[in-house]
Amino acid sequence: MRFYTQTRPYYCGIDLHARSLYVCIIDHNGELCVHKEVKAAPEPLLRLITPYLGQIVVGVECMHCWYWVADFCEDHKVEFILGHALYMKAIHGGKAKNDRIDSHKIARLMRGGNFPLAYVYPKAMRATRDLLRRRTKMVRYSAQFKAHVSNTSTQYNLAPPAKGALRKASGRAEMSTVFDDPSVQRNVDLDLQLVGFFDQEIGQIERYIEREVKNDNLRDLKLLKTIHGVGRILALTILYEIGDIHRFETVQQFASYARLVKCKAESAGKSYGTQGNKIGNAHLKWAFSEAAVTHLKGNPKAQAYLERLQRRMTKAKALSVLAHKLGRCAYFMLNNGKVFDEKRFLG
Repeated sequence: MRFYTQTRPYYCGIDLHARSLYVCIIDHNGELCVHKEVKAAPEPLLRLITPYLGQIVVGVECMHCWYWVADFCEDHKVEFILGHALYMKAIHGGKAKNDRIDSHKIARLMRGGNFPLAYVYPKAMRATRDLLRRRTKMVRYSAQFKAHVSNTSTQYNLAPPAKGALRKASGRAEMSTVFDDPSVQRNVDLDLQLVGFFDQEIGQIERYIEREVKNDNLRDLKLLKTIHGVGRILALTILYEIGDIHRFETVQQFASYARLVKCKAESAGKSYGTQGNKIGNAHLKWAFSEAAVTHLKGNPKAQAYLERLQRRMTKAKALSVLAHKLGRCAYFMLNNGKVFDEKRFLG
């Protein structure tokens, strides 16, 4: 975990909410300069920090509405830092807790060098990344409706639809006359209509994203697509979740951020299992887990490698190892600008 350790004449801690801000500004000596609640809008915030422009750093806890504050600071040339929510336990403890106290604690953490830093994702790529995340959620919704159709068929002792049949309009049409009970058929028809709607919207989102890809990402996109099983959308998901690969100094930092490794909990020479498994980027974890599965399809060499791993561990752990290895491989590919080398990867 990285902490903000730079010194500034003034530190501004903001307890951020959707409709209000509690702003606390302290100087280098810890003296209170401003401690006030204002409306969550650029104009009131600008009035408060105007006397300190050029000498102040603004910090907020990472939550759903930090985008506009980061953009506001960028527009007015104000240094902005984002606090890692899971590491900012200092503002959640104590006998009394309110917005006034929290904003003061945030400012104190910044001044004392104990403010845990999260990555401020670039504004230019932020909207596309969020759209890719939305697409992933829609794919999962569609899969749930397809699974319900299959489970309902099994429930009434009928043959489930063939694999991939529900992706096509013809396959969904065949399922519209399967059940004798009109209520059961109506239940399945609802699933089929939602599957058709979601698949149509997913296709439109994918075409839109492919048109919006910036030219500076094309090289990295082509590099990732040289990995067997990694298509355009999966490669884009990995790229936009990473942002700038050079923000990771080592491959170990990248693997930890992508949730590809587990952390040990030790004390007094004794191991207490693992902890912090949910700290990191869940979307990157999913992307590399998906890449591990697709990498095996139609790839006898990779399948043989997985079989060798399964002699020493379960299949689930073997797939995790393969995902970890793909993540490390992607890190070096993007850093060095080299294509995927399967012989070296499986060697």
